[in-house]
Amino acid sequence: MIELRYSNLIGELAKRKVSKEKISECLKIHRNSVTYKLNGGTFSVEEAVQIRDTFFPECSLEYLFATEEQAPVGGEG
Repeated sequence: MIELRYSNLIGELAKRKVSKEKISECLKIHRNSVTYKLNGGTFSVEEAVQIRDTFFPECSLEYLFATEEQAPVGGEG
């Protein structure tokens, strides 16, 4: 099973119909680099802030860029 590194970010991108092309234009990097970062690479702090400020200003960086290891279990307990 493939584990998605940034599942919150990927979910928000899908919900708001923000394409990888739009992210690549925003960051001025190739679309393949965006795909790599979403699927296991890492975003720099500057890239994370740019994505959040451009597309998701109401979301926290902690939420958007939580990795599977960091993501809290929601609604239990």
